[in-house]
Amino acid sequence: MELLQGYEAQLLQGTLTTLKLAACALVLGTVLGSACCWLQLSGVRVLEAVGRTYVAVARGVPYLLIVFAVFFGAPLTLATLTGRPVEIDTFAAGVVALALSFGAYVAEIIRGALLSVPGPQREAARMLGLSRLQTMGTVVLPQAARAALPPFGNQSIVLLKQTSIVSIVGCDELMRKAAEAAGATRQPFTMYLAAALIYLGLTAMLTLCLGWAERRSVPTAQR
Repeated sequence: MELLQGYEAQLLQGTLTTLKLAACALVLGTVLGSACCWLQLSGVRVLEAVGRTYVAVARGVPYLLIVFAVFFGAPLTLATLTGRPVEIDTFAAGVVALALSFGAYVAEIIRGALLSVPGPQREAARMLGLSRLQTMGTVVLPQAARAALPPFGNQSIVLLKQTSIVSIVGCDELMRKAAEAAGATRQPFTMYLAAALIYLGLTAMLTLCLGWAERRSVPTAQR
């Protein structure tokens, strides 16, 4: 690996941080998206308005501005509330910023998947004596999960690539490490190409895993 001039370990460290960022943002964003979906489908106008507003703002504002808002805005807000200076970790800021944006898309994915389940199936389940919770668990969610998996997977791949934006606030993920290596070696093309190949490898593996999950989600009779 002479082309990387000894920076293999640095790029590997950045890759691990990128994976941690994506994983944490994925979990937090899925929780936020599920909660937002519940708000939009709650039937309560105030809650529906809150859910729609969050989705509109998070989807309408660029990722970079959300990162800046969390990294610079959160410490300022906390300092105002507590009366003392507050610093926020770059990794935590990156996770929150990515999760806020990812959650908005997840909310729409889940909402669309739930609404795609035909109403007569819900009614039939209730006529068979199933409770609302049983109907949701045995009839609605299995079908909604199959419908949501492809777009959720695509958005997860986007999330993995969007972790590179967090480098702008100093988070030591892959893009940041590649930039540091490029500056030290004066070979930006080589280092950024290495980073690109790593991203390509990560997205390829994620795509394979998602393809396997989609095939497994299809009922045996339809395979």
